[in-house]
This record gives sequence, C-alpha cells and structure tokens, in this order.
Amino acid sequence: MSAQRSLTRQRLINAAIELFTAQGVTETTTRQIAELAEVNEVTLFRHFGNKHGLLLAVLEDSGMFTQLGESLIQQANQTSNIAQTLKDYANACLQALERVPDFVRSVVGEAGQYPAENRQALGQGITEANRYVAEYLATVIHQGHLRTLLPAEKLASLLNGMLLGYAVIEFTSEFHELWESRDDFLDNLVELFLHGAVFQSEAQLEAMTTHPWEAIAPLGSESKADLPAPLVHAILQQAKKRGLQEYAIAYVLFAAGLSVSEISALQRSQQFSATQQHWLQVLRNGVRQVPVNQWILGQRYGSYTRNPLTHWLKSRKDAQSALFLSATGEPISEVEVRSQWQQMIENLLTPEGHPPRIEQAQPTWCVEMLMRGLSLEDLSMLIGWDITQLQAYVQRAKTKAALEQAIRLDQKT
Repeated sequence: MSAQRSLTRQRLINAAIELFTAQGVTETTTRQIAELAEVNEVTLFRHFGNKHGLLLAVLEDSGMFTQLGESLIQQANQTSNIAQTLKDYANACLQALERVPDFVRSVVGEAGQYPAENRQALGQGITEANRYVAEYLATVIHQGHLRTLLPAEKLASLLNGMLLGYAVIEFTSEFHELWESRDDFLDNLVELFLHGAVFQSEAQLEAMTTHPWEAIAPLGSESKADLPAPLVHAILQQAKKRGLQEYAIAYVLFAAGLSVSEISALQRSQQFSATQQHWLQVLRNGVRQVPVNQWILGQRYGSYTRNPLTHWLKSRKDAQSALFLSATGEPISEVEVRSQWQQMIENLLTPEGHPPRIEQAQPTWCVEMLMRGLSLEDLSMLIGWDITQLQAYVQRAKTKAALEQAIRLDQKT
C-alpha cells in the first residue's frame, strides 16, 4: 500500500471514529465521513466497500482496550493492592466507553444487522481485551499461591461482562435506580469479584477466605483455625513497621476479635479508653460492647490508655469521624482493610504452609478468651455469634490449655 493510500485510509478511519462517537453509526452517512476526511465518497467505497466495511476497520484498528489491558499487565508485578488495581482498571474502561456513548449504543443496538465479519471483529476486540485481564489475574493468582473457583480466563470474562453491562445500562436508561453512582457500582463490583456474594450461613460468611478468588472453605476447615502465638506476634510486628493505622488495625483484630466489616464501620465515638478498661461499642446485629485486651497470647501491647489504637487516634489531625481511614482520607472500606492485611502477612505462613487469613483472627481471639476462663455464654454475647458456632473452639481451647500446662510442669521439673 502506497504512503498516500495509507494516509487516505487512516483519514477516513479517523473521520469515521469522530462521527460514530458524536452521533452513532446509524446517523452517520458515508458522505459525511468522506467530507470530514476531505475525500470524495467514491474513495471511501474503493477503500472499504461500504459503511459496514469502514466500521470493520474501525473495530480492528481501535487499540483502546488493548492499551488498557497492557497497562494492567504492567501493574501485575508492581503492586500488592489487587483491589485498587482492579478498580482503577474498571474505572478506566468505563471512562473510555463514556467517551464514545453514541458509538456504544449503535454497536450494541444494531450489532444484529452487521455483516458476520463485523460481528467477528467486535468479538475479537473484546476477546483481546479479555486476554490481557486474564493474564493479569493469572499472574496475581500464581504470585499469591491462590486457589480459585474459576480459571483466570473465566474470571476476566465475568469482570469485563459486568463492565460492559454497566455501560449499556447507563447509556440507554438514565432513569434506573440500580446503583447510587459509578463509585458505588465499582466498589461493590470489586468487593463481589474478590470475596463472593452468596453464603450458606452467617458462620460461613465469617469464615470466608481473605485471598481474592480463593474457594470458600467449608465450615470446620482451616479458615476457622486459630493462629499460633509466634505467628500472631510476627503479624503485629510487621503491621507496626507499616504504620500507626496498620498496627492499630492488627491490634483490634487480635485484641478485640472484630470482623473486617465491623472494623471498617467503626467510628471514633465508639472507642472508650480509661485507666482500668478499654472497649469498643460495635453496632452490628444490635449493640454490644467488646473489650480491647492489653495482653495478646502472652505478650502485652501497652496499657488501656497507651496502646496501638490510642497511639493511632492521638496522631490524627483530621476531623473525619471514622476510626480508620482510606488512603484518600475517607472511611476505610472492607476491601482496603483486606488489602492492608495482605501487606501485614507478607512472607508469613501458618504451620500448614498457607498465608494466614484475616478471618482466622476471630477464632484466635475466641480460643484465647476461652482459655482465660470466659464462659461460652459470655463469649457469645461479646462476639455476637450463636453458641453453636463457638462449640468448635471449646475443645481447641482445652487442648491448648492442656499443652501449656504440660509445658509449665516440664519447666518446673
């Protein structure tokens, strides 16, 4: 192809993209495209045959989603914040689609009228974008030694399918009430994508895995296991190195036995500290008060008035009412709490050889409380679980207590 012919072809494609974007495929005529490209209509037909042929070239030449996918791949080895990376990718996709709303409406609404080669080109473009997302997910899954319910390719297809569905609904109906805003949609999309949405019981919800796309473990499995003391102290030390807030979050996890959702919902006004006591008021499934312990698995972390949580609060210079904050200064989300946990446990493994899960903090606290002599009924009131959910920890607490007693006897000998 001569340089002049190639230049003319590109001018026609650029003109088509501009007009398709501004007024859609249907309302755009070949004459308008030719005039904008400053060529006669015969030249357009000679290059592309008809408008559908030109649309085919537009679909094949568009590198929008390929560029987004390549950007995602570059981040795979540069970030540990999977949730934020996925949200950024999803947001970039939607912004790209929002720049061409009429084009999207036309492609979606009239795709059935297009020749087979046009529909094939559209499918190839979507598949290519999907390949990049799948490659990113596969890298993350491999690096994190994660188990998944679906292969990376299927996960990528679901993510992109939901994004395209959002765009179609937004561009075709402004009167729906499916979500409050795009941020609301993206936050819920990432949360659903990373952690699942349907659980058989409240207990299974509490035991869900912390690692993205990891299979939901059955009740009574490793996700309910408590963590050994040396590992807990190592997590707290790594959290301390990362910052005051991370240290405070880890402290609340192991000193008060709160869940991820409870931590993300905490307000400053729900924290009470005095010389002889430190407790939190939790507003989930009713109102309950939970002690914040000075001692965690045999090691003391300050006092009731001077500990990782009070240090974090004293360092605050903002007026935000939330107890914990996101990187932007807004109330922290569950996704961000989980992301911080991933950084706290870097290079740490359970005795079984797996990364510790954030849901294992609550069983650890439960077992410790039972070992200290707290009754099952009292523990049920503090943690907000049914007694039947706590039965599994009774035997574990007895076993650990017996082991500690045997060690003390051996030390006396």
